[in-house]
Amino acid sequence: MTSQTDTTEQTPLPAEPSVDVVTRLEGENLQLRQAVRSHAVVDQAIGVILAVGQLTPDEGWDAVRAISQNTNIKLRHVAELIVDWARTGELPSEIRGELERQLGLDRTVGEAR
Repeated sequence: MTSQTDTTEQTPLPAEPSVDVVTRLEGENLQLRQAVRSHAVVDQAIGVILAVGQLTPDEGWDAVRAISQNTNIKLRHVAELIVDWARTGELPSEIRGELERQLGLDRTVGEAR
C-alpha cells in the first residue's frame, strides 16, 4: 500500500551522466581547485605583509589589493611574488616600490602611514 501523505516529487536521475554533465562538473571542479590555491597564496602574502609592516589583516589585504591595482598585475601573481620574496629575498622593483609606498616606507612621497 502506498502512502498518501508523501507528496514530494523526485526527479529521476539519469542512469549514466551525459558527457556534457561530466565535462561541466570537471570544469567546475578545476575552477574550485584553482580558487582554493589562489586564496591560499593571497592569504600567505597578506601574512608576509602583516609581519613586515605590522598591519592588521584588513590593512594587509588592502595593501596587496592596492599593489595589484597600482601595478596592473593580477592579484594572484602579486601574492605569488610576495610569498617568493619572503623565501628568496628577491622582489621585482615595481612591486617593491609599491609595497614600500603602501607601508609608508617610500621617502619620496613624504607621507607617513
